[in-house]
Amino acid sequence: MAATGEAMVRARPSGTSWQRGRRAVGRWILPAYTFLAVAFLALPVLIMIAFSFNDTTGRSNLNWRSFSLDAWLDPLGQPGLAEAVTTSLAVAVLSTIIATILGVLIGLALVRHRFSGRGALNLLIFLPMATPEIVLGVSLLTLFLASTQWTFLPEGTFFPLSFRTILIAHIMFNISYVVVTIRARLQGFPRHLEEAAMDLGANEWTTFWRITFPLILPGVLAAALLAFSLSIDDYVVTVFTSGPATTFPLFIYGAQQRGIPVQINVIGTIIFVAAVGFVLLSTVIANRQRPDPVEASGEADA
Repeated sequence: MAATGEAMVRARPSGTSWQRGRRAVGRWILPAYTFLAVAFLALPVLIMIAFSFNDTTGRSNLNWRSFSLDAWLDPLGQPGLAEAVTTSLAVAVLSTIIATILGVLIGLALVRHRFSGRGALNLLIFLPMATPEIVLGVSLLTLFLASTQWTFLPEGTFFPLSFRTILIAHIMFNISYVVVTIRARLQGFPRHLEEAAMDLGANEWTTFWRITFPLILPGVLAAALLAFSLSIDDYVVTVFTSGPATTFPLFIYGAQQRGIPVQINVIGTIIFVAAVGFVLLSTVIANRQRPDPVEASGEADA
């Protein structure tokens, strides 16, 4: 009797055809949607890369003419492009370094210490992220132009809009993203490793460089990459604080009124490939620091 019941259970169909079709659709709908979303996001980048090999004859690069390597052989051939790219890279590198250093220190202070004004500092950190860029740009422009009223400046002078004002603006909004990234990395940080190092005789400085910093290094790299991407890509805040200086986004905006040259696609492709390379490098570093489950289980058993 039991054998007959088991045979009936095995012979029973798993469901109607409609139910089986619904399960099949549910199994494939998420991968298909993910593929279409990634393809939609990657399509403009692929078009940019393809048009970087377009023929350089003509003022505009909106129509495909023929395959050519002329733009790659002379990527800074357009007048003013070299200066714009140099300015953008200088601002991005300097603002990334300064914002990362300050952001790491602020993130450590907010996570590990309790002090008066901590809540207000948290609010100030999130303000640049929540404020629209045009409001942020106008506010910074007002701040720099209002420097004529600062008492420590000579009469009739002001803080001129230049490379320095762009750098100050980019450091300001980059710090917020660095702090948020570092705080996420510090959540669940193994403090017992620091305590063990100090029990073995290491001072606070040695503990930070030998224990804390290597463990938060993937978060620091991620924060630096995010800050660099935001800085080199920014247009709205930069256009309000640049003055006579010209960055790569400002050059593109000016060039598109006359016709975008092929060299812009070349520079964009180089920046994209470099960004992807740095992301892969940070991923490799993070994976190397991740403990092996087999080794971890062996140490736990020991």
